[in-house]
Amino acid sequence: MRAARLIKMVLLLQSRPSMTGAELAEELEVSERTVTRDAQALSEAGVPVYADRGRAGGFRLMGGYRTRLTGLARHEAEALFLSGLPTALREMGLDDAASAARLKVTAALLPSLRDASRTAAQRFHLDAPGWYHDPPAPELLPAVAEAVRDDRLVLARYRRRPSDEVERELAPYGLVLKAGVWYLCARAGDDFRVYRMDRFTSVVLSETRFVRDEDFDLPRFWEERASQFARSLLRTEVTVRLSDAGARRLPHTVDRAAAAEALAGASAPDADGRRTVVLPVESADVAYGQLLSLGPEVEVLAPAALRERFADTAERLRDLYH
Repeated sequence: MRAARLIKMVLLLQSRPSMTGAELAEELEVSERTVTRDAQALSEAGVPVYADRGRAGGFRLMGGYRTRLTGLARHEAEALFLSGLPTALREMGLDDAASAARLKVTAALLPSLRDASRTAAQRFHLDAPGWYHDPPAPELLPAVAEAVRDDRLVLARYRRRPSDEVERELAPYGLVLKAGVWYLCARAGDDFRVYRMDRFTSVVLSETRFVRDEDFDLPRFWEERASQFARSLLRTEVTVRLSDAGARRLPHTVDRAAAAEALAGASAPDADGRRTVVLPVESADVAYGQLLSLGPEVEVLAPAALRERFADTAERLRDLYH
């Protein structure tokens, strides 16, 4: 622990002309007294750390000293590419690795470029989860992330339904964060499957490593499975008449691909300028909530029960606003 802190201290001093004891204490999460002791230990070990006394004093490296400790470890390099996702890094247990990686890169940059990480952070930030949706981080995520990085098999218990729990040996290929929810893409036997991380009840990492299929493409696999999953939910059809405004808003109200397919097969505009489309939906209840947001820009033709539900809602709204 102390060795890592000493290395971080050297890299901090290498990346800046000088730092006060308070600044180092904050960065290293220790007391200023510990900073002084660490500086003395580095000096005794041959690292030329110099302490400037006085109110404007601090610590700096003498004589253009450059450490050779700037080589990135694999997990640090991988974490660096995710450094725009601070929440995801923290949930996977990689925030320390990302911090170390950024520090090493900063130390290796030319002096004129050492403010790059600060200026980038001031200008760009990625907030992945959707609005009004802040799911808790799965407790087992750091362990699974470690298995993914090391290509290690895991023995996992997975809750498919509240009363149905199974045990599987999995080869964890990759993790995906979708709208704030974590998913594991893994090989179970000869099949690749997708698992929600919050449904794992236990995970035991094996010492055995699996041989990764080099043809496996995580982004492409996820895109295909996500598309299949979305389409598999659309088990019902509704027939509706849409105004031009309704047609424009439909892709923002229901599944985008389903809307595009339905609009491509729409009828020619009728006398009122409305087009009839057959739309795949998850269920009549789901379609009710989705299509209701289109207001008078949509008329439900079928199924009859859904049309009657909309007619009843329209009457209640009329009475309410009469």
